[in-house]
Parts: sequence; C-alpha cells; structure tokens
Amino acid sequence: MSVLLIGCLTALSIFLIIYHHAGYPLLLHFLGNRLGGNEVPETDDKLFRQSGLPSITIVVPAYNEEQFIADKIRNLSILDYPQDRFEVIIASDGSTDATYEIALQTLNEPECRHCSIKVMEFAENRGKIGVLNDVMNAVESDIVALSDVSALISIDALQLAEKQFRDPTVGVVNGHYRLLNPGSEGERKYWEYQSKVKFDEARVGSVIGSHGAFYLFRTHLFRSLPGDTINDDFIIPMQIVEQGYRSIYEPDINALELEQAEDSQDSKRRMRISAGNLQQALRMRSLLLPKHRGTAFTFASGKVLRVAMPYLLITSFLGSLYLSTHHPAFLFLAIAQTAIYSLYCFTEILRIGNSFKPLQVLKYLIRGHLNGLKGSASYMTGSLLKSISK
Repeated sequence: MSVLLIGCLTALSIFLIIYHHAGYPLLLHFLGNRLGGNEVPETDDKLFRQSGLPSITIVVPAYNEEQFIADKIRNLSILDYPQDRFEVIIASDGSTDATYEIALQTLNEPECRHCSIKVMEFAENRGKIGVLNDVMNAVESDIVALSDVSALISIDALQLAEKQFRDPTVGVVNGHYRLLNPGSEGERKYWEYQSKVKFDEARVGSVIGSHGAFYLFRTHLFRSLPGDTINDDFIIPMQIVEQGYRSIYEPDINALELEQAEDSQDSKRRMRISAGNLQQALRMRSLLLPKHRGTAFTFASGKVLRVAMPYLLITSFLGSLYLSTHHPAFLFLAIAQTAIYSLYCFTEILRIGNSFKPLQVLKYLIRGHLNGLKGSASYMTGSLLKSISK
C-alpha cells in the first residue's frame, strides 16, 4: 500500500474523528438554531378532536427489579392525567426474585388503589423483546409509553406529551434522561452532551433513537420486533420515523434514573449497546436515503459514525505511526495519540486520576470506544458464525 494511500486514509480518519466529536455537535446546533424548534402546534389532530384526551398505556417490562418496583408503582400512581384515560401494565419477565410479590403488595397501598395498574407475570424469562411483542398485541390505547422500572417520571409527563402529540406529524415523544447518582464525572458529562444533541436532532429532523427510561409513541405505528433485536429503544422509534413521522424531544419531561451501574455493569451495557448500534445501522440503513433529509444527516453523523469510530481511531493511530517518519505533522499526531493512550492505560492500571474531572471525561470516552470495539466485533463475529452454520 502506497504512502499516499495510507496518508489519505489516515487523514480521513482523523477528520471524521474530529467531525464526530466536535464538528457535528457544533454544526447540528447551528442548523437547529436556523431551522427552529419543537413548538407545540395550535391545531389538534383528529385523534384529539374525536375523543378528547388520548388514552395512554404505560408498559413497564421488569426482570428481577425488587429493589425499585415499589417506588416505580408509587411514582406512576401520582402522574397528573385523568385516571380513566391511562393504565399501566407491569410485565414481570420470569423474575426469580420478589418483583411480582412486591408489586402486588404495593398496589394495595392506599395511594395506589385508585390506579388502573395491571401486573402480569410470565413464568419463563424470554427477554424484553418477547415481552414487548406480547404486551403490545393486547394494547388498545391511542398512545403507548415505555418505561424502565428504575426510572421515575415527572408528574406532568403525560400532560406534556399529550400537547406534543397534537401535531399529527409527531409519532414519538422523548423525555430528558437524568442520573440521580452518576458513576463518574465522565458519565454525567456524557449524558448532558447527549441531551443537547437530542434537542438539536429534533430541530433538524428527528431524535435518533430513544432512551428506554421513558418515551411515548402512537400505538398503531408499532411494528413487532425480530426476536434478536438488541436495542429495542432505537428500533421502535426509528421504525416510526421510517414511516414518515417525527420523533421529537420534550426537555420538560424528566426520567430520573435511580440505579447506579458499577464499572463492570456499565462496560457490559455499553458493549451490548455497541453491538446494537451496528445491528441497527444495518437494519435501518434506509434512513440514510436523501428523502429523510435532516434525519439522514443526523443518523449518519451520530449513529453510523459512532459504530465506525473505534476502527477510525485504530486507523488514525497506526497510520500516524507509520507516516511519522515521512512528515512532521504525522509525527506530532503520533506523539499526541501515544501520550493520550499511555495516560489512559497508566491511570487505569494504577486506579488514579478519578478526582480530576477532565481526566474522568477522557477515560469515560476512551473506555466507551473500547467497549464499542468489543461490542461491534462480537456482533460481526456472531453474525459471521451464524451465516457459516446455515
């Protein structure tokens, strides 16, 4: 391979790395300011004119959630929305702890008795996808909200969502995801960044994916999910966007995450999400078509590039090392990248630097890309083995 070709690949990788992390958020914010916001429409869609307030079903899949299930039920019981217009389905997916029993006990508490909350118990653990497909077949309400057990929802969430659904072009409404106890400064900064990105994505086209903590969609737009779906909270909303509807962001709807993940849990979660990112990039590639306009731009810049990022980082580093003897610019880049990765390895091995916020952010970012590499590689390996075995 010629030096020129390696130089071009390395330069392209460096450009895309900088664009994804810095250029894209700035460009997205600029475009969002130019194109407008998520204003609530003045005219109602026919759904509301015919039946008044839309009916809402909140679906809460649960597996071994005895720690949070009682607080979740109490939270749902105080939501400010007419009691005859919303119901809750808690689906215990073969839980082996006391999730089901605690849920039934909590429903008998005075403040919860008035609520229409149904607790379903599945004897066998089949995974979230199987539960969602089963439960959605029985839902007849106008709107569905999906929510994690460990996330508490702001009391006016349903009212705020109802106002957004008055726009007939809106198919999905997303809330603001917040952490009660971030595991690190890096995690806190990451979710602050994600919230800003989602706000601007909605102004440019549609929010790319949703967070399982809490989001809502029009029931009739739901499509059953393949059993091997990894990131259901991406596929469900983006299938709706693919049908021509918008996915918007409502920052005043809050979903507060109670659970604090340990480093090992966070790594496994991010590996799974990364595998899902590759899966959804392949399955939802039609969103890259020009007809999707702003959504195609945000999907390519935000999600597709995130999948490619670990490989671009490797190309950038190895290419800079190889070209360091050919040009001083690449020598500088090689030294800079070596210093960053060495600092990361040094602080990880010695378990130091956790009190220095900029270093926490750097470590969280690099660790995320490492998990992204592992996750996407495992998905590609698994897919390859499946294709060979057929």
